[in-house]
Amino acid sequence: MTYQFENIRLEKGMYGRSGHTFTQTLEELDPSEHYRGTPLEGLDAFQRQLKRFDIKVKGAGSDLVEKFFHSTDSAVLFPEFVSRVVRQGLEEESILPHITATVTNFDGMDYRTIASIPTGDQKALRRVEEGAEIPQTTVRTQENLVRLHKRGRMLVASYEAIRFQRLDLFSVTLRQIGAYIGRQHLQDAVEVLLNGDGNDNAAEKFTIGTPPISGSKGTLSYEALLDFWSQFDPYTMNTMLVSTDVMLAMLKLSEFQNPLTGLNFQGTGSLTSPLGAKLLRSAAVPQGTLIGLDKGYALEQICGSQVTVEYDKLIDRQLERAAITSISGFAKLFGEASKVLTV
Repeated sequence: MTYQFENIRLEKGMYGRSGHTFTQTLEELDPSEHYRGTPLEGLDAFQRQLKRFDIKVKGAGSDLVEKFFHSTDSAVLFPEFVSRVVRQGLEEESILPHITATVTNFDGMDYRTIASIPTGDQKALRRVEEGAEIPQTTVRTQENLVRLHKRGRMLVASYEAIRFQRLDLFSVTLRQIGAYIGRQHLQDAVEVLLNGDGNDNAAEKFTIGTPPISGSKGTLSYEALLDFWSQFDPYTMNTMLVSTDVMLAMLKLSEFQNPLTGLNFQGTGSLTSPLGAKLLRSAAVPQGTLIGLDKGYALEQICGSQVTVEYDKLIDRQLERAAITSISGFAKLFGEASKVLTV
């Protein structure tokens, strides 16, 4: 049986289409819906091309890197393979999905988000009498632009150095590059949570031992956490992003040694505090700092581009130096949905 994907001509220009990824271009030429009920159902257009050239990218039987370069057409697939594996590394251990309310794709480097900053009176839930004016919520664009940052790494290797490497082994290096880019994006997110996105919306800061937070400065207590939690009304502190030293201090509290908390961690790998908030640790958070946030309202991630690679260098084998980059930025949606506690 002959399939449509076996007759598609692959060329470098498929990477350069504005507003389209390589896979999206392939999908237009070879829609996945045409393969329903066939052995290829469930594969996307790129994966079908790997089948076409019999390139195995995973497992002990994975092919050598040079398998991509057996023909001009198959060589065009190599940049997409690199991009996908790097993206896998970026997403594997990323905690960004646990601290961002929404992700916005944006084609550019400067972004202006929206804001709604209600007054205390506007937050009140008032009954609307017949004929009375309905309370208003005003949504406007922020005054200042949100800067997006390009983060990435340079892949330095000659084709001769990697051609006889197994794709499965080569993927380990690519995933590590993705993880590194992911950590850079997380640092950007923490910076915005702490200091704002340039629109005078830095997080409100509390210190243990200074009202309204009880306790002694330098010492973390469960009572202090409760006081901090109570500052979030009308939002809910459902996520805590903490530094390593604060994480250790919290886990030593008797309230965090509840057997049910331990069983949940053993069963799911997820730490949930007695306050009901998801507990996340990151080296990007300054020492002695706890960031509390309502995950559904605090932070917006803006993606200027997914993982991109210099496809010309990869396709033409003259690898030597090829940039792997991702453009991203962050904006605060509702300032009161994130606050900072200093131990």
